[in-house]
Amino acid sequence: MAEEKKVSSSKKGMAIKPAYAAAVVIALVIIVGAAYALTSSAPKVVAGDNVSVYYKGSFTNGTVFNDNFGTSQPLTFIAGSNQLIPGFSNAVIGMSLNQTKNITLPVNEAYGPINPSLVISVPISVFGNNTKNLTVGGYVTSTSGSTGIIDAINASNVIVNFNPPLAGKALVFEIKVVKIQKA
Repeated sequence: MAEEKKVSSSKKGMAIKPAYAAAVVIALVIIVGAAYALTSSAPKVVAGDNVSVYYKGSFTNGTVFNDNFGTSQPLTFIAGSNQLIPGFSNAVIGMSLNQTKNITLPVNEAYGPINPSLVISVPISVFGNNTKNLTVGGYVTSTSGSTGIIDAINASNVIVNFNPPLAGKALVFEIKVVKIQKA
């Protein structure tokens, strides 16, 4: 009799296991199906869409140079356009609403390499009586309206760099898409 109980008990255990397995399989199918439905139906950014994003920009050493996450004004632009640096504008393509992405842009996808021809030596006499206001790191504006940063000052010349301030640097961005307006 004792042997019969073991067999009977063992058969009951075997009957329950397939039911649990079937329930787990059904639950997984529902979860995977729901996840697929949510991700496949969510609109994704395509080139030409008007996109609004929050972003944090930093250098590869972690120093933040710009951040609009704490503001009420997201950055709005046309994805894939030349309104912004290419790597940033193209990085949002394929992103979904409320998706956050971290990217590192090499120099050529950011502001490009430093152009030596945009670093010029200007005779200090060009600045007239304003030489007291000249400081290394200060800004000057050319007669054509270009803004440059003073790299150096000596007795006879001022070295002005008209490259974009972020030229020659790899940039790291955290980007969150907060609005997609289809083209």
